Amino acid sequence: MYRALTHDIEVTVTPSFLEDQSSPGHGDYFWAYTVQIANHGPRPVQLRARTWRIVDGDGAVEAVTGPGVVGEQPHIAPGDAYTYTSGCPLRTPHGVMSGSYAMIDAAGERFEVTIPTFVLDSPYAIRAGLARVIH
Repeated sequence: MYRALTHDIEVTVTPSFLEDQSSPGHGDYFWAYTVQIANHGPRPVQLRARTWRIVDGDGAVEAVTGPGVVGEQPHIAPGDAYTYTSGCPLRTPHGVMSGSYAMIDAAGERFEVTIPTFVLDSPYAIRAGLARVIH
């Protein structure tokens, strides 16, 4: 589990490798990640947009931006949280994701919230690392 707190908004990310949706022999690896966005501040907020930076095990970088998350731009009241699950395919058995959310509060003030950097590691990444150490 990975956490970041920015402007009274706590973002928690829990990634998990999906073996049944991956095909390591074909270089296809898939992860799900669950994000919880908790509003610890005094004002309601709305998540307007997201920016992701995805780096695979070979160092290839992909930037993903767009409105909201999973087709929604949720409003989060003080003391409440919004949770969603999404996915990430990679061509390598490991990678890293990070990013930010563009938010707006009830007073119309816009601000960015950090998404913590989190690791996408599959069991195949561990085996590949061990094979390199052994040889």
